[in-house]
Amino acid sequence: MDRADLRIAVLMGTKDGAPFIDEQLQSLLAQSHPLIDLWISDDGSVDGTVPIIEAWKSRWTKGRVTLVQGPREGFAANFRSMILDRRIDADFYAFSDQDDVWEPDRLESAVQWMQAFGAEPPLMFCSRTATMTETGSLAGHSPLFRRPPSFRNALVQSIAGGNTILLNRAARDLLARASARTGFVSHDWWAYLVVTGAGGVVHYDPRPLVRYRQHAANLVGANVSWAARVSRLGRLFKGEFADWTDLNLAGLAVNRDLLTPDAATCLDLFASGRQGSLFQRLRTLLVSGVYRQTLAGTLGLYLAFVLGRI
Repeated sequence: MDRADLRIAVLMGTKDGAPFIDEQLQSLLAQSHPLIDLWISDDGSVDGTVPIIEAWKSRWTKGRVTLVQGPREGFAANFRSMILDRRIDADFYAFSDQDDVWEPDRLESAVQWMQAFGAEPPLMFCSRTATMTETGSLAGHSPLFRRPPSFRNALVQSIAGGNTILLNRAARDLLARASARTGFVSHDWWAYLVVTGAGGVVHYDPRPLVRYRQHAANLVGANVSWAARVSRLGRLFKGEFADWTDLNLAGLAVNRDLLTPDAATCLDLFASGRQGSLFQRLRTLLVSGVYRQTLAGTLGLYLAFVLGRI
């Protein structure tokens, strides 16, 4: 099939996004890919978000705009509701936040990479992000990751924001099957875990294809500043990452039948490595082969295991 005939469904979660959503929708309309359906799940906005979306329905020239009511249980549940919505039918599926700006080739770059594969393997594309201030000025970039994406990395790290992800149909169907059985911490981390765990292919593009907007509601989300990194270190020592890991492992446990034998073995080693004596924990962690993308991150991982914080 010609690339221009491939339909992409963009799944956008919104809540009180009126100050920025118009600019985000402008950047979606400016995408070089021609066929894009917007599925927007609003999670209870009380500002002007819904009227702005309604006004865009007549302006959208790339496909259809469908606005649905979200579950009002937080952003993860909102994206889960769209992953599970079988009315959403397309060749590819992208996640979108309400306050970013996409580069014009954000979607086309992902589709081009996927066309080198057949339709059978689950595929996930993601990328680096640029960071901008509330007013749109460039502020930096997310870390550049050089190690290959894999399940061993996904167990301890989410390498890319959901706003950079594109899934093919096989990956979306796989993710829907897994998500029907469990909730998750975050849709992007869960997608990375499920696709790699089931033997799919993940590609991380080093180009920043999305401009992530930092503002009061998500000030440390991009992990580009020392404030963001100190915040994550604080979460580590409070045990918050351990709580997230508990949820990820519980979700993977009820989806064990979807995992490759190698991923299941790695999962068992990692899970058992969180128990026992210090020597046993470190030895099991080493044998499991799990890793973070940077040396500092991997050293932090071992420190977290020593302290029982992951």
